Amino acid sequence: MRKAIILLALASLLGLIGCGGSSTSSNANAVSPNAKRYPFKGKIVSADRAKKTASIDHEAIEGYMSAMTMDFPIHADWAWDSLKPGAEISGELVVDNTAKEPYFLENIVVVSAPDPNAPAPDTKFAQIGQPAPDFSLTNQDDKKISLKTFEGKAFAITFIYAKCPLPEFCIKMSANFRDAARLIQADPVLRDKLRLLSISFDPENDTPDKLRAYGITYMGNDPNAAFDVWQLAVGSDAEVKKIADFYGLRYEVDPNNKAIFNHSLRTAVISPGGKVTKIFAGNDWTPTQLVDAMKAAEK
Repeated sequence: MRKAIILLALASLLGLIGCGGSSTSSNANAVSPNAKRYPFKGKIVSADRAKKTASIDHEAIEGYMSAMTMDFPIHADWAWDSLKPGAEISGELVVDNTAKEPYFLENIVVVSAPDPNAPAPDTKFAQIGQPAPDFSLTNQDDKKISLKTFEGKAFAITFIYAKCPLPEFCIKMSANFRDAARLIQADPVLRDKLRLLSISFDPENDTPDKLRAYGITYMGNDPNAAFDVWQLAVGSDAEVKKIADFYGLRYEVDPNNKAIFNHSLRTAVISPGGKVTKIFAGNDWTPTQLVDAMKAAEK
């Protein structure tokens, strides 16, 4: 409690200093009058001070999203000395869908510091080394695909939905998969060995035709684009949920806007033998890193 009070006092002091002139413009994080604010509680899983982003295992946010682990921007410089893995925090989630950055945390309070004697958090995902679950999906060409479709090849799976408006979520995942596909296509050896699969968790809207059109927008709007390296697919609600649950993806319809989903991010690499070899939990990876992970899985 004492630490929480100290942090609040420090935040207030720095806020006053900032009004007189700070290195961060007060307009940089301005939100519209229509922005919504939600009470927020969670535990820090990992923190990237340079990017001002923390992965947080948060409680259910009433009226907005269920409990899950995802990345949140935190702009307050003063908070980062205390945002260590294991720290429990409270604050406000600011949601402004009209802004370039549609959500972030502010008014951070560390309510429980991490135990200095606690072991470092285990970053190894339980799925690694396990057989990937089979699946039955329909791809952008209206063809059935399953785990067997990728037999003998290393491949990566990510999860998206076509209407996602967030540039750091589905849009970034699809841009990364497009760029990874280009790297694979450019290598005559890799193009026969590596594959990519984006799975939609919005079967009500993302029909095979719509997924094809969505993919084409990322592939230069060529109507004859070939999806030989990168495929997009969808299945029943139950089938997609089964796959998502295995990889630790969480998603649900936004209660305030039924057209969008609140969701986390997961990208997994599977070996030619069908075992999970790597999981990227957020968006902090590059197409080159993904291809390198697939090459390692292929060996």
